[in-house]
Amino acid sequence: MRKVITYGTFDLLHYGHINLLRRAKELGDYLIVALSTDEFNLNEKRKKSYFSYDQRKLLLESIRYVDEIIPEENWEQKRTDIKKYGIDILVMGDDWTGAFDFVKEEGAEAIYLPRTPEISTTQIKQDLRDEIHG
Repeated sequence: MRKVITYGTFDLLHYGHINLLRRAKELGDYLIVALSTDEFNLNEKRKKSYFSYDQRKLLLESIRYVDEIIPEENWEQKRTDIKKYGIDILVMGDDWTGAFDFVKEEGAEAIYLPRTPEISTTQIKQDLRDEIHG
């Protein structure tokens, strides 16, 4: 069984997220999503999610491509997650290209998938701000 893991906030879930999850699942048999906790988002990523961790987790649980969800609590856990969960492939968006190549040292492959170009959570938030203040 080939295990795949991906990491992210997955706030304001949209079809770009679904595309990423679908393509990640196609690379293996079992997909784990490490979902950024509210504390990690706020303290390390310096962003506040619209939906809470529990709400984002509930949304991800409803997606057929996702087999398991674990909390992402720090940047360093990628290395330990590879061993703990027996991960074969780490999948991230291509805006992270090269950043996680170190997983090869842990026996996993890093694959960076192209993002869906016309959609992003940041763009959705900006569009909503523009609409309100526009």
